[in-house]
Formats: sequence, structure tokens, C-alpha cells
Amino acid sequence: MPKQITPLSDTQVKNAKPKAKETKLFDGSGLFLLVSALKFGADGKQLAASKLWRFKYRFGGKEKLLSFGAYPALSLADARQRREEAKRLLANNVDPGETKKAQKAAQGEQDANTFEILAREWHSTFSNTWVASHAQHKLERLEKNVFPWIGKKPIKDVTAPDVLAVLHRMESRKILDTAHRVRFECGAIFRYAIATGRADRDPVADLKGALPPVKNGHRAAPTDPKAVAPLLRAIDDFEGSFIVKCALQLAPLLFVRPGELRAAEWSEINFDTAEWNIPAEKMKMKVAHLVPLSKQALHVLEELSPLTGHGKYVFPGHRSPLRCMSDNALNAALRRMGFDKSEITTHGFRAMARTILDEVLHVRPDFIEHQLAHAVKDPNGRAYNRTAHIVERKKMMQLWADYLDGLKQGAKIIPIRKTA
Repeated sequence: MPKQITPLSDTQVKNAKPKAKETKLFDGSGLFLLVSALKFGADGKQLAASKLWRFKYRFGGKEKLLSFGAYPALSLADARQRREEAKRLLANNVDPGETKKAQKAAQGEQDANTFEILAREWHSTFSNTWVASHAQHKLERLEKNVFPWIGKKPIKDVTAPDVLAVLHRMESRKILDTAHRVRFECGAIFRYAIATGRADRDPVADLKGALPPVKNGHRAAPTDPKAVAPLLRAIDDFEGSFIVKCALQLAPLLFVRPGELRAAEWSEINFDTAEWNIPAEKMKMKVAHLVPLSKQALHVLEELSPLTGHGKYVFPGHRSPLRCMSDNALNAALRRMGFDKSEITTHGFRAMARTILDEVLHVRPDFIEHQLAHAVKDPNGRAYNRTAHIVERKKMMQLWADYLDGLKQGAKIIPIRKTA
């Protein structure tokens, strides 16, 4: 007949004192409180004793031990409840110890696959395919706008409403353009998680159309020829730094990304072929790019060459010629000329060129897209190389430069065609 054990009381558990050796206070049915041995610190003072709940059981013919937790964080009543749960598992021929291990492993997997961890892994995986500043901006957007709200959630638990709430916060702060960028980046993170087996679907796909479109946002630009003419004249009349003025004159002529323009090097400029060869490492998509130079663009560069041609950069920084012009120099110059950021930014010259080349000059869209260094593919699905359609693109760039000259000189303006 098994030995009868008197259940413990709350007072017994609370008042249990350490002894020379660790002691066990049994509550019955395998549950006991393990009280650590008496210990003293270096100063001779008695150290606090630990009181740990343990459950002893047999499974598969072997005696096993399961830890429930420490007292007082886990009370006597809580420990008894854990014991009953373990006994139910045993009654169904399930090892409670293995169940606990599986639960711990599952929790560990969830903790290792939070949205933030997957996002940082995605960023680390692809950052070498982006320009350094572009990669940094992507991570900063996520750190500021996304991680504080859904970063700690397991990525499998993140829902479309969770992401939409994040986007609406940005929209309410009047940064709708950033919200659209974040939506795209979150979708890329989910697709990466799916590809690596950490998520089942992309909830961001359900948010198509959930945000209003950006109207004249941070890439603001005049696309009406009537508004372009005074802007170009203002640039020609700019009285600040001559280097900044030249960069501003080339921005609408070449419509490259601002970072690509600022980082231009004289070694990349070929006056004989009238071409600017931008190496792949400087491009957003990490693909080398060829920019045909119109007569007007060559003239600007020839004017600038005596001033900066002896150095590395076409547009060296104000403080050091060893670095290129700062990313704020051109936008700051536009602001000094009186143009608000809602009217024009340096990135906006790309939108200006794209719209007018298509809707006024009727240039083939694939020529325009390729000159914008966008991902353009041929009819067989292959990406064009940097010299694709180079003859046509040279003609387009000269046509564009002549058109801008005509606007400045007050030529008759052809209105943008209306599309259905």
C-alpha cells in the first residue's frame, strides 16, 4: 500500500527554510517543492533560498522529472493545476516532459521568426544589390514606422489589418508617399518569408487599393510644359554656386536619379562619344547604365570642366573635393529659388521627362523607360543591356534637350494630349 502523503499548506510552503542539504516537501501525486541548501555569501550573510516546483512521474517504464517553475511566482495552487494537466497527458499516454520540450521549441521558433527578424534578414540578404544610401533609407523606414508596432509579432501572425494600421498611421502623419513605399517593402519581406518557409502567404497583397494614390508627392514635378519654362529659366538665372547651377541644369536634361548625378565622376564622361557610362555599383538596380549626352549637356560639362575637371567628382562637395555634393544641395537650391517641395524636387525631373516625352513628344515608352534605368524587357522576356536602342535614345535625348531650349525661349507650347 503506497505511503499516505499529507498535502502541503500555503503556510508550509511560505515558511519553508533552507537546511544543510536541499530538502523536498511532498504534496502528493508526484508534486514536491525542492528547497535549496543553506548557503552563505562572501560577507558571511545567508543567501536567499530557491524554492522550485518539481513533478516526478513514470513514463515508458522510466522515472522522469518535470520542472514547473519557482515559488512564489508559481503558487501552490498553480503548481497543483500543472500537476493535474500533466496527469491528464499521462492518462492519454503522452509524455508531459516531451510536450513541454515541443512547446518550448515552438515558442523558440516563433521568437526566431518575428516580423522584425525576418525583415532584417531580408534587408541583409538584398542590401548588396542596392546603393548604400538606398539600403539605409529602406531600413530606417522600417525601424521608424513598422517595427515598433508589428516587429515583435511572429510573421505568421501578422495580418492584413495589422499592416494597414501601420500604413494608416503614416497616412495620418502626412507621409503617404512613405506609406506606399513601406507597403511595397512589407510585401517583399513576406514573399521572402514564404520562399524561406517561414510564412504561408503575403497579407499585403490584400491591401491593393487600400491607400489613396500619391498626388504630387515627394517626387513633385511640373508636367505641364507651361510650368516647366519658368523653372528652367530660374535655373539658368541661379546666382549661387556655379557647381550647383551646372548640376541643376543637367538634372532636367539627363533625368537620372539625384544620387547618380551627384556621384558622377569625370572618368565616366566620354566627350568623344558624347556618353556618360555609369558603373553598375552606382545604380539602384546594380546594372551599368549609359546616358547619351546632348549638345546642351556637353556644353554644361565643358563649362564646368576647368573648375572641377582636375578632381575626381564632376560635382565635388563644398567642404571637401574628396566627396561628392551633398544630397540636400540641389533641393536646397530649388527652395532658395522660391520653388516649394510640393512643386519640384530633383527626383521630380524624372517624372517631368517621362510624362512630356510620352504625352507631348510621343517617344516610344520603352525608349523612355530604358533611359530611366527601369527594368525593361524585350518581347522574349530578356532584360535589355545598357546599349540597347542606343541610336534611338541618343536621338531622344537631343530631341528632349532641344524641346527644353524651345520652352525657355518661349516657343509655342504643345499641350499634353488627353488620354481616355
